[in-house]
Amino acid sequence: MAVIASKSPRIKVTVVDLSKAQIDAWNSSTLPIYEPGLTELVLSVRGKNLFFSTAVDDSIIEADIIFVSVNTPTKITGLGAGRAANIKNCELCARKIAEVSTSDKIVVEKSTVPVRTAESIKRVLVSASKFKFQVLSNPEFLAEGTAVNDLLYPSRVLIGGEQTEGGIAAINKLVSVYANWVPREQIITTNLWSSELSKLVANAFLAQRVSSINSITALCEETDADVDEISRAIGSDTRIGNKFLKASVGYGGSCFQKDILNLVYICESFGLKEVADYWHQVVLMNDYQKRRFSNKIVRAMFNTITGKKIAIFGFAFKKDTGDTRESSAAYVMKDLVDERANLSVYDPQVTREQMFMEFDYTLSVNEHTVPGLHGMIDNASSAMEAATGAHAIALMTEWDEFVSLDYHKIYELMSKPAFIFDGRNILPHEELRKIGFEVYAIGKPGPSKLIH
Repeated sequence: MAVIASKSPRIKVTVVDLSKAQIDAWNSSTLPIYEPGLTELVLSVRGKNLFFSTAVDDSIIEADIIFVSVNTPTKITGLGAGRAANIKNCELCARKIAEVSTSDKIVVEKSTVPVRTAESIKRVLVSASKFKFQVLSNPEFLAEGTAVNDLLYPSRVLIGGEQTEGGIAAINKLVSVYANWVPREQIITTNLWSSELSKLVANAFLAQRVSSINSITALCEETDADVDEISRAIGSDTRIGNKFLKASVGYGGSCFQKDILNLVYICESFGLKEVADYWHQVVLMNDYQKRRFSNKIVRAMFNTITGKKIAIFGFAFKKDTGDTRESSAAYVMKDLVDERANLSVYDPQVTREQMFMEFDYTLSVNEHTVPGLHGMIDNASSAMEAATGAHAIALMTEWDEFVSLDYHKIYELMSKPAFIFDGRNILPHEELRKIGFEVYAIGKPGPSKLIH
């Protein structure tokens, strides 16, 4: 919304939320989320044509176009639990819009939703109001960490709507908003269902790339091949390309896992078992990769980490964001806690409160299920503090600062032998080995094989 306000100064944009605390944060000097460039962007238009408010009803009445941008988490109970998306929040928004509207509206899905959610929203609107509503699908294709740039210079904008006179008119209305800064040839218009499904399929394809290269890392470690060399070799083939071929401990974030499981559920709902199984394997491979990394730590450290201190470098699911949802670090840390290790975590953007919220929400790990949890995990104010006295370092997030640390000094501060497990393949492994570290990386020969 900040980008729309910035690029369309004649359009008034109002972001509303029921949470006063959230709106107060958006109206403060410290925004509630971290994203490079976002603070500067918001401050440049806030109070001019971008406003944050809890006046939901008044803002709906005033609006011509309403964007529905609410969370659609995976259901945890009931039909489709663990796979289907919960669109309760979308329905609640539709009911509120129908309740208070005093004129015709264009309602735009921005949330990632199952196919035909727009049809459900339209039914609610039509049945609960005398006014006319056009429902459009306009999914985002941005990546956290580069979101502002992705919105300023999008590879494409996708808008889906009903192929009727009213639907096409609504599509053109939204096209005119994006045309303020996006070339018309990069604005793709489709029917509603194609637009909704395109978002799920896009994320499924990206996650598939990650799981594909990660599956090869296990083979690389057995055969002494180097996964980075393989990525470079296959990525130079223009038919394949080099995007999303960076091996790691596994993907995370709010979209990939949720959207693939949603796709799997949709396929199962239509009796497409083989298709569902195909896409579910992407998730299973990601889970396998995280378990494999945890097991590698335990095996390398003489098959026991009980009572040992392990420094965790990074908890966010990727660099340049404070988002912890489906973070690989959470899964790996759970495994290490199960082994009764003591963990010291440093992440420049993640708070202790965020970390334990993720443990509880995603993994049901809390003081009730794991007595003494808070005592086994502490939060350090720096990477150096986290590593002091540690037996090992597990690098979980590819923050740039981790590459430039003084590892000579860190080595002196650690217990010996000192281990490094690089879950992102960003560290200078040979230099670290010369210092004295025992280094393990993803998809690369381990120390024992290098000796031979």
